[in-house]
Amino acid sequence: MKLLITGGAGFIGSAVVRLAIARGHEVVNLDALTYAACLENVASVSGSDKYAFEHVDIRDRAALDAVFTKHKPDAVMHLAAESHVDRSIDGPADFIETNVTGTFNMLEAARSYWVQAGKPEGFRFHHISTDEVFGSLPNDPEVKFTEDTPYDPRSPYSSSKASSDHLVRAWHETYGLPVVLTNCSNNYGPFHFPEKLVPVIILNALAGKPLPIYGNGANIRDWLFVEDHADALLLVLEKGEFGRSYNIGGENERTNLELVKTLCAILDEKRPKESGSYADQITFVADRPGHDARYAIDPTRIRTELGWRPSVTVEEGLERTVDWYLDNQPWWQALLDRKGVGERLGTKA
Repeated sequence: MKLLITGGAGFIGSAVVRLAIARGHEVVNLDALTYAACLENVASVSGSDKYAFEHVDIRDRAALDAVFTKHKPDAVMHLAAESHVDRSIDGPADFIETNVTGTFNMLEAARSYWVQAGKPEGFRFHHISTDEVFGSLPNDPEVKFTEDTPYDPRSPYSSSKASSDHLVRAWHETYGLPVVLTNCSNNYGPFHFPEKLVPVIILNALAGKPLPIYGNGANIRDWLFVEDHADALLLVLEKGEFGRSYNIGGENERTNLELVKTLCAILDEKRPKESGSYADQITFVADRPGHDARYAIDPTRIRTELGWRPSVTVEEGLERTVDWYLDNQPWWQALLDRKGVGERLGTKA
């Protein structure tokens, strides 16, 4: 199968690119190479005869049409998006332009190509989204997001992703475009851009800097190892039912404080300080505006219909992640000078 993967130089997208090629798929990686993208993420497969790269922005409809005409993909996996909540608070326009208008352009380019090709039965458009579109959950372990949970986005980022989800469903209902959707929980793992919580904690710890935790650290997230996520995404692409959405979770709920303390314990073992623990560097900072209290995925649908579940616990995944960052300093060192990295963002509200 030839896959057109948007955002394939990003964190999740690159994991999908690497896994897809390892499984024998052809991949066209379409990426605008904005601040969070890095072609080093796909360096291990870039020499493959099954890999092609197109430096294209999804806001450029004409360029998208040219890519579809040139490569004639069998399926689309749409991951390209602005994704950092704090940046969306400071500059929401980029999120609307990329996540909403960009998704509209992708849908129209895909629809045009699909119609001109005679509406081949095997074609599909897989839209990858987030659990943040569902809003915030109470601290009740019995209450989780399902595919039928009403949308209630509370940040510019989650609102833009909710909008894109609605567009994808509308293109299926109105035009018959064969689509599948997925909404995932918080990802972590190798190649994670160093502005998100897990890499920030690892790199600040190693640098002897404070380990910032918003509010009191009680916010709960369901943590999903990125390589497990890539596996689930390819499964949904291949076997998911058209017009249907699938929630993908790690089944690993942790408070932010628990997660940070776990990372500190792993670092204490693997690269101990001269004295004390990395946990001594934990610092509580002013909370993010509109910070959702809890996210948690009910993965019943993807488990029962497609037979998928995560392969690692959060502790196992975090250990693998720490090992990767310890072994790949040249990768993350080169990214620390990019705009906004290391700064406190999302305070303009």
